[in-house]
Amino acid sequence: MELAQRLGAISQEIKQPVSVYVNRRGQIIRVGVGTPRQTQIPPLELPRYGEKRLSGIRCLTTDLKGEAPRESSLIAMALQRLDALVVLSVTGQGFAKRGGGVTGYVDTGYLAHLLPQSSDDMEDRVADWVVSPAVDLEDLAEEAILDLVENLEAEFEREFVARQVEAGQERVLVMGLKTSEVDDQSFAEGLTELERLVDSAGAQVLQVMQQNRSKPHPQTVVGEGKVEELALAVQTTGANLVVFDRDLSAAQVRNLEQRCGVRVIDRTELILDIFAQRAQSRAGKLQVELAQLEYLLPKLVGRGQGMSRLGGGIGTRGPGETKLETERRTIQSRIAKLQKQVNELQSHRSRLRNQRQQQAVPTVAIVGYTNAGKSTLLNALTQADIYAADQLFATLDPTTRRLSLLDPGNQTYHPILLTDTVGFIHKLPDALVDAFRATLEEVTEADLLLQMVDLSDRAWRRQIASVANILAEMPLATSPMVMVFNKIDQVPSEALAAAQADYPEAIFLAAAQGIGLETLKKRLLEQILTDLTD
Repeated sequence: MELAQRLGAISQEIKQPVSVYVNRRGQIIRVGVGTPRQTQIPPLELPRYGEKRLSGIRCLTTDLKGEAPRESSLIAMALQRLDALVVLSVTGQGFAKRGGGVTGYVDTGYLAHLLPQSSDDMEDRVADWVVSPAVDLEDLAEEAILDLVENLEAEFEREFVARQVEAGQERVLVMGLKTSEVDDQSFAEGLTELERLVDSAGAQVLQVMQQNRSKPHPQTVVGEGKVEELALAVQTTGANLVVFDRDLSAAQVRNLEQRCGVRVIDRTELILDIFAQRAQSRAGKLQVELAQLEYLLPKLVGRGQGMSRLGGGIGTRGPGETKLETERRTIQSRIAKLQKQVNELQSHRSRLRNQRQQQAVPTVAIVGYTNAGKSTLLNALTQADIYAADQLFATLDPTTRRLSLLDPGNQTYHPILLTDTVGFIHKLPDALVDAFRATLEEVTEADLLLQMVDLSDRAWRRQIASVANILAEMPLATSPMVMVFNKIDQVPSEALAAAQADYPEAIFLAAAQGIGLETLKKRLLEQILTDLTD
């Protein structure tokens, strides 16, 4: 291998490792002074990418000590999904051949390559690669490596097909950052909720990673080592999306995507995506689109020539207008149009509320954390047919139904209007609060609020606090509130007794099974009669 000898001679002369990257045609595409870790190719510049195949590039690197590849070099191989890593042991005994060329600088070397990761051995796997013992240079010939790569890719293809998930389903890595201002329990509950959000979005969580830092890294949120670990996990698990548990800046998203080679989104963008999937009515779709554009606008950044100045040549030089500016202006125009339509929607709903108020029918708004069972309760009380599922944000559009409550004293019926509202969530994105203000006004002008609480969720106390914080930011009338704890059939008796002791005035029920509904109706009737006498 003439190339190996020349690399050995150069490395011996400059006393530094030299790394060369070669494609499958035998063409040298990149040369660098340093280890594979120091000279690695950014993921987005690799010509091939994917869980079921390799990048089509192998790396030849020299080692002046004649040692096996270090872990940092093997990680670089995995990050780039290299066909193979060949570490050439430089002897220092070489010489120039008569007629040109060099020889004797390299006699042996090490061959490393990735291993297919089958579902059967994922737990027992020590590493995602294998390293050969020192072998003669002849055993590292190009033909032998290409044969090895061909067999490897066939195995990768088989494993990919064997564990392929539903077509179109995204494979997600969840990344959480715990700072000093967040306690352990809140952090763990937040990560669990983020996993449920990913599941609600129709994706599959492959792995959950986390890091403790005093504060987020300004460029990459997590530290340099964790970014490398994240990029390696993307490669070894076949993930195609990374979701962070906090909001990211445009620069942080760009830096992380360049390092990981896949899309990176934050918690807010994930919630917006779920809303986009769930919105059914024209009003809901309008509000979701408005929220998405308001979220996107400040994150608009130029990338390469795609956002360079328009035009070129005579008459088009000078300041001009950039593509970035054009896109920003287009989005701003669309936001203004949507805002006008949302305002019209707000006025329409205001007129409907005024009509209901003129009829002197009390209104009750069901509020609470997402997936607390609001839609299930409305269905149980009014025999409605609203979509209800064990998902976060299963329904978005508010639904109002009439319920008649029987007064057993004089056998008269008292009608009320029950409204199911959009679920709240911890750190509800500001863009959603603004966009859904027409929907949330159903809450602000209700005569009575029913706050639903999922007692089966271990984080129910935190959820009550989150709902209280969101309601505190709304211009609420002095409406009374009744606490309603749901899903009591799914909790131990000790937990139920503890909640009853803490909230003696609350109603405890299981809406899906019809348990406790009569008690709730009685409380609603009492509240209505109290308001009438007042």
